[in-house]
Amino acid sequence: MMNAQTIEIVKSTAPVLKKHSEAIGKRFYQLLFGNHPELYNLFNQTNQRRGIQQEALAHSVYASGEHLDHLEAIRPIITRIAHKHRAIGIVPEQYPIVGENLLQAVQDVLGNQVNDEIMAAWEEAYEYLADVFIQIEGELYEQAESQPGGWRGFRDFVVDRKVKESDVITSFYLKPADGKAIASYQPGQYLTLRARIPGEKYDHIRHYSLSDQPGRDYYRISVKREDARNGNPPGIVSNYLHHQIGVGDTLSFSAPAGDFVLDPEDQTPLFLISGGVGLTPLVSMFNTVTDINPGRHLTYIHAAINGKVHAMGEHISRLAEQNPNVQSYVCYERPTPTDREAGRFDKEGFIDRQWLKSIITPPDGVFYVCGPIPFMNVIVRALKEMGVPENRIHFEAFSPLSMLNAEKETA
Repeated sequence: MMNAQTIEIVKSTAPVLKKHSEAIGKRFYQLLFGNHPELYNLFNQTNQRRGIQQEALAHSVYASGEHLDHLEAIRPIITRIAHKHRAIGIVPEQYPIVGENLLQAVQDVLGNQVNDEIMAAWEEAYEYLADVFIQIEGELYEQAESQPGGWRGFRDFVVDRKVKESDVITSFYLKPADGKAIASYQPGQYLTLRARIPGEKYDHIRHYSLSDQPGRDYYRISVKREDARNGNPPGIVSNYLHHQIGVGDTLSFSAPAGDFVLDPEDQTPLFLISGGVGLTPLVSMFNTVTDINPGRHLTYIHAAINGKVHAMGEHISRLAEQNPNVQSYVCYERPTPTDREAGRFDKEGFIDRQWLKSIITPPDGVFYVCGPIPFMNVIVRALKEMGVPENRIHFEAFSPLSMLNAEKETA
């Protein structure tokens, strides 16, 4: 553990870093990629262009400094980041590179606001935190590699089937190219794709939830095609998968990762609440629980624009009809005439607290939430206002910014 003086310096100057966090984040990535352009292969370049990773980095630095003497307070952030680092292949040798450029960014932005004593304290703090991450990530690498069917790094998988689930979501069934066994996983975890796209200078890394229950001889991911919208270009990787990858093609993935998981054998009433393509990890949970623990009370609530973009809705409804312990509710923002004629939804508009209260009575279960950032924030806030304890609310956050916002929401 660090000495008390170092901790005091770091904690007292953390608010200064917070005030200049955006500038520090931008300067850090300028330095990092300028000095080590090969690291573009490890970062989501779309998030870079949108400034999302810069903001998330700065928040993490500030939060780490603020809680340096009691890291348990930010354990969820540390664990989640460590899982993602293992998934994309971060190694101990890269931590000094990041530290050097991060400290230089702080010096460049703050200038004479920091002296040698402050910089030395932050350098010691960074090395301490790096050791924490290296240890956790080492354990995760060992777990991923040593389990039956496990592996380290990236492994080739062949697309065995490609199934259109809605107008915008397609499922890819993946089998190992080497024909050997594949690792099991916990419902809610994800695969990490390393996409090498023709015409692109660097690799593209993306996390995709496993959308079926474990125990199969395949993995399934269900990917939403991101079209150009509101001035944003179309998604590079999602369109590559939808339009250029077909049955028989090969993709590379690291072993399943993630801490957004549940105990499928628990008997506590379970509520799954998803928005849009956020349904993917929750469908994995749903399929698992209805299969191995059919006596558990399970409620699935899903929000979508309409039935045209609602994936796997018939599958959820069918299993709910077959199991008296399972209930399913659907909210459509703008139902189509066909949706109305077929009675495919239970509520029009948006999920709100009043409607949730009518379904969740009493709110004594565990809750898993996944969807767009605004959706998750609204649902988490509503659940808390309904009296659901924070430790019973779990969420998935693939975007660094969604992790940031959700952590702010629970602070």
